[in-house]
Amino acid sequence: MTHEKTANPRQNVTFDSATESGHAHGYLRVPESGSGPGVIVVQEWWGLTDHIAGIVDRLAREGFVALAPDLYGGRTTHDSAEAAQLLTDLPAEDAARDLAGAVTYLLDLPGTTSERAGVVGFCMGGGFVLTLAAQQGDRIGAAVPWYGLPGPDTDYSGLRAPVLGHYGAEDTSVPLEGVRATEARIREQAGVEVTMEVYPAPHAFYNDERPSYRPESAELAWERTTAFLRGRLAAERA
Repeated sequence: MTHEKTANPRQNVTFDSATESGHAHGYLRVPESGSGPGVIVVQEWWGLTDHIAGIVDRLAREGFVALAPDLYGGRTTHDSAEAAQLLTDLPAEDAARDLAGAVTYLLDLPGTTSERAGVVGFCMGGGFVLTLAAQQGDRIGAAVPWYGLPGPDTDYSGLRAPVLGHYGAEDTSVPLEGVRATEARIREQAGVEVTMEVYPAPHAFYNDERPSYRPESAELAWERTTAFLRGRLAAERA
């Protein structure tokens, strides 16, 4: 299966980015009330798929202003080899700039009520959650990585947000030893609240488009996530 070369139809907003193009795209949803705490959703290595857009939609129904940046510039795939290639071809610096631009755009929206953004990410995006939170410091108020980690040498000294992670005990690609080592490193370098929840599930247990989907673990992790985001992003802007 080939990945899409055209613009992703899920792109409905454009925002500034410090990349060569000067801009990036994403999928934004606002709750029916028109306002709410702001949350960035970071894609899996498949791209800005219907699954990721569905997470944005669900967060909006929960009362959040949610934005998923399109880190692949419109490309998506359901083939693991192509997904690996798309990830390899993604310059880490460009991803960081797009994510930083997304945070600025989200926090500047008139409907965003929180002073800081929450950030939620899955698989590849789970790793980006922690690096983004460390890079953005006080602009991130809650960090929720799902079954993804950055490199073991990541510097967390700039991280200011509490962390709630979701990981599978049966995940062979993200072993629990790495999860616990990351938890300890965050505590040592940043001194923030860190909770790493473990579920009787494999990798990508929230993705209902994959055979790894585990509905009970997925829903428990979702309930914990939304409660965490509400509690940490409740402050209204003056």
